[in-house]
This record gives sequence, C-alpha cells and structure tokens, in this order.
Amino acid sequence: MVRETGLLEGFRDCHCHLLPGVDDGVKEFDETVQILKELELCGLKEVWFTPHIMEDIPNKPEELREKFKNTGTGLEKNDDLKIEIHLAAEHMMDGLFVKRLEENEVMPIGRDCDKLLVETSYYTPPMNMADIIERIKTKCYDPILAHPERYQYMDKRDYKMWKQRGVLLQLNLPSLVGAYGPEVQWKAEWLLKEGMYDYCGTDTHSINQLDMFLNSVMSKKIVKTVKKIAEAQEL
Repeated sequence: MVRETGLLEGFRDCHCHLLPGVDDGVKEFDETVQILKELELCGLKEVWFTPHIMEDIPNKPEELREKFKNTGTGLEKNDDLKIEIHLAAEHMMDGLFVKRLEENEVMPIGRDCDKLLVETSYYTPPMNMADIIERIKTKCYDPILAHPERYQYMDKRDYKMWKQRGVLLQLNLPSLVGAYGPEVQWKAEWLLKEGMYDYCGTDTHSINQLDMFLNSVMSKKIVKTVKKIAEAQEL
C-alpha cells in the first residue's frame, strides 16, 4: 500500500483542497484536521492549500486569506499537529482569468511567490491558451499546470510543446493508482517515464479520497521515480 512505501516521507504537497468550506473540497474544519493528521503520519511535512478560483467558484484572495488565518488559529490548538501549512490557489484559465491576473487578484504559490498554479477544462483548452501563458510569464510568474494527465484534449505533442514554452507540470499522485481511470493512469506513467513532471500533489478533496489513495498499490519503481521529483521540487 502507498502508506507503507515511504512515498510521502518529507513530502511537500503543492496541490490540495483542505481549506474548509470554500470549494468542492473539504467542508468542515474537523475533516481538515483528520486529513492533516493522516498525512503527517505518512511523513508529509508541508502542505499548500490551493482552493479553486474560477467562474463557478468565485473565491476572492482576501476572503481566502481570512479563512486560512482562522483555520490556522484552530489548527494551533492541536498540539500534536506539526505539519506546516501555506496558502495559494488553483486558478482556472477561464474567461475571467486574464482580468484577475492583470488586477493582481491571484494567489501565487511558493515562498518567493513566483509561481502560479493553473488549470483548464478537462475537455477543451481555453481560447488563446498560448497568449494566456505568456501573460502569466510577463507578470513574472512561472506557470504550473495542474494535473496535465487529466486533460483529454492533450496528447504527447501538446505536453512537449508546453514544456518547451516554459510550462511546469504537476502530477496528481492518485493518477498513478488509477483514481481517475486507466487512460489518465497511462498518461501519468508516460509523463513520469519521460521525466516531464516538475511538481507533485495529492489534490486531496476528502478523507475518503485520501484513504483510497493511501490504501492503493504502487510499484517500487514508480515510488522511487516520484520521490526524486518530490525531492527536487522547489517551493
């Protein structure tokens, strides 16, 4: 099982939905605590909360920061919980994204605030995606594309093209155990084999989802490869 492989020992999770009550992730504070304790037992030392910012979930940075502050205050009361938490966001490159970007209504990831976690629809790319990526870079952010293996419209040529254009790729770990289906798993394994991933995250939305992942089987070879990525990623 994944929980027994040491995969998450010293791991930094750069993508999860554990800020309670703000998106399609965790709804209650108690579940956030439960998940963080489970992750800490697996050796994970640092977590970036990345709630959605998108047309359908129009979170505002100042509101998310306030919610994160209150959540942090609550977590401080759990003396046995030592895991380090940070706040960023997962930004949908939708019709409002460029406006948010130009108005600095985005939440970068990383201690130097120099990276931006972004996503697209699973089925179709945004219009003028190349232009959007360049706008992100013009604002001095390195774009990190969340879970590229899940985008049905992308193929090998697309991944290679975006890498050449300076887009960083973030692996969803559950993709490697079939959590999103066999096609996504195949893509994830291919991207991993080709050395195209730069970051890893769990994309945890609930305790049930996390338990399913931790209780899944992952080969030693894949664990070893993922750990190399995790050790090299800088946030």
